[in-house]
Amino acid sequence: RWSALGASRNQLPIATLAVAMGGNLRVGLEDSLWIGPGELAKSNADQVRRARSIVESLGLEVATPDHARAILELKGGDKVGF
Repeated sequence: RWSALGASRNQLPIATLAVAMGGNLRVGLEDSLWIGPGELAKSNADQVRRARSIVESLGLEVATPDHARAILELKGGDKVGF
């Protein structure tokens, strides 16, 4: 398994290439404020919606939160002691 992230205006183009090549992606305002050319994202949710659209337009499925936790071997917020 591998993933990629792009910073600034390259975030979504790199995410698209990563998914097309069989990798995973992550997006977020911590890496880029943009959602498209000249268009600022209002929230992380804007970027996630755009990333989901990219994944689905390539005929692929987005992992559910439970599946993503299993892939990454994470225990989930309900099982941490803080």
